[in-house]
Amino acid sequence: MYDIFATAFRPVALAPEWRTGTVTALARQIYESRDFSAMPILADALQDAGCDSADVLHHCRDASQPHARGCWLVDAVLGHT
Repeated sequence: MYDIFATAFRPVALAPEWRTGTVTALARQIYESRDFSAMPILADALQDAGCDSADVLHHCRDASQPHARGCWLVDAVLGHT
């Protein structure tokens, strides 16, 4: 449940400049396909966009982290929060 409710316990601000076309397209693809295998690629795109948040990058790259639709990070990128 951490994937869905992370922001309730530890809010993470997503800087507007991190929402590049590439980041948004990857998040949309992940959301629509429900295939979260591209989360590490999303981390790379966020980092390329200037993201330096250890929480955000770790969330994407942690292979033990279960992801599901409603992922706080994907939702934040897509403006669903």
